[in-house]
Amino acid sequence: MDKLKTIVLTALVIMSLVQSYLLAYSMPGLGVTASPLQPYVQPEPMGQEEKVENVIFPEDMVLHLGKGKHTVLYPATNFYNLIFGKIKSREFKGFQRSPAVVVDWEDIRDRDQGLELRFGRGVPVELLSKVLKLEGDVDFMNDVINRIWIYKSSDRDEVRTYFFSTDNITVYESVKADLTAQDVQMYVGYGEYQVSYRKVGDDMYIPDGPIESMQSTVGYDSYSPEQMQRYLFVDPGVTREISDRSGTQIYTDGKRGLQVEQNGRWISYTDPVALQGQEDNESQNVYAAIQFINQHGGWDGMHRFVHAGSFEQSVQVLRFQQYYGSYPIIPQDPFLFGSMKLRLLQGVVSEYERSLLTLQKKPQKRDIRWLPGGDMVENALEHYSRRLEVTALYPALLASPADKNKMLLAPVWAVRLLDGSQAVLLKAIPGGYKPQPGEPGGAPLVKDTPTTGSGGGIGLTDGRLNLPGGGSGDAGSAANESGGATADHNDEGTSTASK
Repeated sequence: MDKLKTIVLTALVIMSLVQSYLLAYSMPGLGVTASPLQPYVQPEPMGQEEKVENVIFPEDMVLHLGKGKHTVLYPATNFYNLIFGKIKSREFKGFQRSPAVVVDWEDIRDRDQGLELRFGRGVPVELLSKVLKLEGDVDFMNDVINRIWIYKSSDRDEVRTYFFSTDNITVYESVKADLTAQDVQMYVGYGEYQVSYRKVGDDMYIPDGPIESMQSTVGYDSYSPEQMQRYLFVDPGVTREISDRSGTQIYTDGKRGLQVEQNGRWISYTDPVALQGQEDNESQNVYAAIQFINQHGGWDGMHRFVHAGSFEQSVQVLRFQQYYGSYPIIPQDPFLFGSMKLRLLQGVVSEYERSLLTLQKKPQKRDIRWLPGGDMVENALEHYSRRLEVTALYPALLASPADKNKMLLAPVWAVRLLDGSQAVLLKAIPGGYKPQPGEPGGAPLVKDTPTTGSGGGIGLTDGRLNLPGGGSGDAGSAANESGGATADHNDEGTSTASK
């Protein structure tokens, strides 16, 4: 009996060993996978990729024509692109640091011809050097610049170039900038037929008359939350979905979270990051943010980098403002659209917010709208409830949902506040009406007084120009005849100003 038991036990052991061998080596997919995670599948491409040099550009350009005359150019317009392209080809060296108060900027603004490249809340010089040819010391390269002012002295043939720090105290003069007086005169000449602007408040400019823009109805496509889930989670198969009564969906794998709002059109992604006690580098965070967006949804059209400041200690907030044509997009509450926001710590993204909508390149419908100018805008600014917090005034496009899969982009005057938020100050004149001189939103009413022009003809002082051959027309028509320096439309639905 004992012998029989021994034989049975031996047989069982042998069978167990054979079964273990078969499980380990003979069954497909078993015993050869080192990780329990599902095989990684590369998600389908979504938006386009972007580079740092394409998201850094001036928020606007101010041309100083001398004798107290000014005009403003906005991104993606012909003259703006032409000037910025020429500036990018120049070299700026030999930076000397000094207090900003050593120069009377108000006097230079009204007296000397020049231009300002204004970068809103600022750009780190290290990043700006990827766009412009800069060569400076450590202090300069570690600073943040919000303005470049280039001007030609009116009393001598000399060009001065200053870079302004965001501390509002320091300026850096480039004493070895390869710019000539002829360069500055050429840049300023591009503003000759543009609408005249006047300065109000702290470095804000208001057009003397209305400026033309476009109201557009634009179709859009949409990515699904499931697509973003595949981009943001290593193993989407282990995520759980939670829905609340408001319709918000939440995907989580226990560590990361993806919140889907606005009926699947907006996402907020969180991935907690542990503090490591190392110094943060803003430029490296910007590179990391751009790379993260490239790999997690991509870009929808033109965006501008916005330095949003610190959210809390050691955590940096970066924002990329979306443009449609020449104007930035701001959403109409409670609609969420128009920018991507990220929080980073030492190059690691901890929060990521963006829209899942992508605008079509060509609008389905376009209508001319005139943004008011003159006293109407100035009065609205002066009576704005948060006037003391306003740091910038600019034209923008107010985004709101229209019909199914369509969005309305309506031109408005917008303001930026101290905290970086944006708000609508004034909407465009309804119905495409252009305010006439003397009307609210129109140019100042000037008495019709004949004056002798330089060519022997009669000049009119009611906002029109005397044209060759005895005819007359408005400034925009005259600009057309002199080479096309009029309203500069593009397919994205906005335009520069024309008088």
